[in-house]
Amino acid sequence: MSNSDSDNESDSLSNQLEFSHRPEWSDVVPIEQDDGLNPVVRIAYSDRFRETFDYIRACMKTNEMSERTLDLTKTACQLNPANYTVWYYRRKILYHLKSDLNEELAFIGQMIKENPKNYQVWEHRRLIVERSGHTSNELSFIASILQNDSKNYHAWQYRQWLLKTYSLWSNELNYIDQLLQEDIRNNSAWNQRYFVIAHTTGFKDDIIERELDYVEKHIQSCPDNESSWNYLRGIARFRSINLNDQRIWNFCQNLYENHFQKDDFNNRQWRFLLGYMIELLIDDDRDEKREENKRMITDLCEKLALQIDSIRKKYWRYIQEQYGTK
Repeated sequence: MSNSDSDNESDSLSNQLEFSHRPEWSDVVPIEQDDGLNPVVRIAYSDRFRETFDYIRACMKTNEMSERTLDLTKTACQLNPANYTVWYYRRKILYHLKSDLNEELAFIGQMIKENPKNYQVWEHRRLIVERSGHTSNELSFIASILQNDSKNYHAWQYRQWLLKTYSLWSNELNYIDQLLQEDIRNNSAWNQRYFVIAHTTGFKDDIIERELDYVEKHIQSCPDNESSWNYLRGIARFRSINLNDQRIWNFCQNLYENHFQKDDFNNRQWRFLLGYMIELLIDDDRDEKREENKRMITDLCEKLALQIDSIRKKYWRYIQEQYGTK
């Protein structure tokens, strides 16, 4: 949302006539907030805020559900979009009046743009969509929010609910691929890819091989990316992850021999490779390879502790002591 849009919304609220000065509200006796006899750290509410919620309390006490209370809840939600009780009351009124829920989606869409990390606004939208069944614009709406903040947890949570509830999977992998082309380190997109496959095709043998091809290509283009290495770990769980699974080990060994050992200028970008190789060596339970694996673990830990990942020197020393040569 632009600053001008936000300013216009603030101006609209400030220009509203006070409820106590409106003839249509003359029959309502507002109920003040009861902070007790000796309130501690009293909140400095604005006059507008205090009056609005005084009227909200009065209307909720009588369970009034009318157009004027719907308008009242709109003002209250704009003043405090995190107030779950007001959103609940607003939904009751909407359903009672059989209001146009498309209009409500437009309103809550604007509220989300202003408050994209507010749980209550996303929950309200979810419940309105669930009630109306209007899903046609939802994925594009979420994409517009993620365009501004690709790691927005609330947006991703809502997107996953939408996909599962209404089976809107058809283009999701393409969307994720687009996000990863824009930012290969987008951990949320990697997580979403795993989520989509887990809930659609599942990790069958051909899907596993396809995803290994996919993640290996991305690791080769950007080896210093923990997100893609974690994705590789997740996919590898569906195969044998010890050294008998030559595909994964050969991929790592090729990077080590043909890239890491020839990279004199930026060794640090290979820290995730070496760390994952150590994991594979630790998981290899072949007796005939035990001593050889220990020596390799020791060598890799030395490189990590002294050259590549010295900030975690003590950790790599510990791994060396536990799994390397004594």
